[in-house]
Amino acid sequence: MAFRRGMYGGENFFSDLSVTAKIILINVAVFAIFYPLFALNVIPIDYIAIKPGNILEGNYLWTFFTAMFMHAGFFHILANMFSLFFVGTLVERLVGARRYILFYLISGIFASLFFVASVLIFPQDINTYAVGASGALFGLVGILMLLTPDLPVYVMLIPLPVKMKYAGPGILALLWVISIIGDIPIGNMAHFGGLLAGVVYGIYLKNKFPRKTGMIRKHFR
Repeated sequence: MAFRRGMYGGENFFSDLSVTAKIILINVAVFAIFYPLFALNVIPIDYIAIKPGNILEGNYLWTFFTAMFMHAGFFHILANMFSLFFVGTLVERLVGARRYILFYLISGIFASLFFVASVLIFPQDINTYAVGASGALFGLVGILMLLTPDLPVYVMLIPLPVKMKYAGPGILALLWVISIIGDIPIGNMAHFGGLLAGVVYGIYLKNKFPRKTGMIRKHFR
């Protein structure tokens, strides 16, 4: 019996993983390295989290990218990575690894842009920090709303399956209510921005590949 080179030596372990698995590992690694440093005040959170006040002053612009790989706590990263595993794996299979990773990064950055822009429209604290993969994750949900609108999925606190086209905006609305009632700092505008990016990209894919996307919709009814 022959074993593929590097199977147990670890040489090809990372390269053989799916894009979704790689993103999850990167998120976990960033959290494991940086969260203790922030908690112990070794380095300021400004270096990796996005804060509208910083961006509007032209500072820490790289946080548009880094913020999507950092999380605010164990439950935060657990919930996001659990969701990403299922949602991301499906989207990656539907659109391909290259389109998937490119859109994931773009939607995460757009979510942060939307978050920063929202403070100019609505009265908010410009010194509020935002981190997490959920902006990009909502972008993936937005794609599925267009490509697999009738796919039954389970949403938190709802015991029955909900069609994807309703689940996306439903989750967004539910988190918004939770943040208001519980006075919990949730990046709702970033989530909305990510979802909007996903819907726009889903429309683009439907128009560019009508036959393929039509087959996908029929398959996931």
